[in-house]
Amino acid sequence: MSDNNTAETILIRESTLLPAGLAVVSEVFLPQWRVVKNLDHSTLARNIEGANWTFLCVGREIRTTVFGIDDKKMILRAIKEILARLKSEKFNSLEITRVASVASKRFSDVRYITVSGQSRLIQKALA
Repeated sequence: MSDNNTAETILIRESTLLPAGLAVVSEVFLPQWRVVKNLDHSTLARNIEGANWTFLCVGREIRTTVFGIDDKKMILRAIKEILARLKSEKFNSLEITRVASVASKRFSDVRYITVSGQSRLIQKALA
């Protein structure tokens, strides 16, 4: 996941089938999940749809807020929480749609981050 801009980051479940010839460079992010490194959301969607596959939104956007000191650790915890809340839904990818970080006004060292994610499904298009 990019250090500068985490919004529009795409996670793909490791067992997900992808269109032949789609060159996706990814790395392990969480157990069973990989983060796409070489394509942004628009390019990935265009390439998937260009191969006659679909990249569908399959549920509502989920938002969670976590508190802490380390932004990277808070983002990781927030994404884990989003994935846990989506566990019962049928999806194989997750788009991080928004990340907002705010310093607490009460406690100078404590921050909170709100992360929003959209579950997606990559699959071969039906005829």
